[in-house]
Amino acid sequence: MTTAVFTHPSGLSHVTPPGHPERVDRLEAVTHALAGESFDGLDRREAPLADRAEVLRCHPEEYIARIEAAMPAEGWTSLDADTHLSPGSLEAALRGVGGCTAAVDAVMAGEVANAFVAMRPPGHHAETETAMGFCLFGNVAIAAKRSLDHHGLSRVAIVDFDVHHGNGTQDLLWDEARVRFASTHQMPLYPGSGASHEVGAHGQITNVPLNPGSGGVEMRAAYDRVIIPMLEEFAPELVLISAGFDAAVADPLANLNWTTEDFAWVTRRICDVAEAHSAARVVSTLEGGYDLDALADGVAAHVQVLMERGG
Repeated sequence: MTTAVFTHPSGLSHVTPPGHPERVDRLEAVTHALAGESFDGLDRREAPLADRAEVLRCHPEEYIARIEAAMPAEGWTSLDADTHLSPGSLEAALRGVGGCTAAVDAVMAGEVANAFVAMRPPGHHAETETAMGFCLFGNVAIAAKRSLDHHGLSRVAIVDFDVHHGNGTQDLLWDEARVRFASTHQMPLYPGSGASHEVGAHGQITNVPLNPGSGGVEMRAAYDRVIIPMLEEFAPELVLISAGFDAAVADPLANLNWTTEDFAWVTRRICDVAEAHSAARVVSTLEGGYDLDALADGVAAHVQVLMERGG
């Protein structure tokens, strides 16, 4: 089977103010990185608009209506100091959700081996009723809920290697015993959550903070000693990835020192778990990454591993 990539031009219509790090150029860099000859084998699919019912798996109607009401006819609306709406933001965000749920459907149906969703805005900071950290809807959490409640799975894992803690994913799934959420992230750093004692209502959350200035050695130890053994014991039926590439040494928003090979390594280790327990089923979605070259290189390495494992 093949690896699918879900994307849509609307991801370029979510326009942030000048100088904002979560900018249109990010998706352009990712698209260019995946346009090379080595990626000719990708199954390229359109990220569909999510039905409202999908968003409601994690967010209340009142929150969705509030986002809709805040949409500007032109220019920008600021939801907080970091999170902005432009006229194209709602469609882009809904296609981010739709790309993730469609990717789950395609993988569960056996149409593709695994999938990567290349959309923006990202999602892992969006809490139940709060947009923050550049994020509007909890894409990966919604995908997890669909896999459980639509596809009937009972054990789903989410691994988040973005440099910032996925506080939104944690909030949305705090009471969800069927999902194991594991995160490595720099601490201290925005958003300030992700301490190791934050374990969820059922002990199903594993946070492994990494010190500023640490690199691949410390990251690999965290996965080999803590996260991978936990996942092996859990034996997930599907593995979801919040793939942020802002732990790269060149990234301007944080202070970890991961290399491109580190992103490939962690992808391989996650795929090892999926091959052992999940029939190799993996769905990954783009989160952060704000140095364009490092983002492009990291995504290329990540997707190359998915293709190798899905071939």
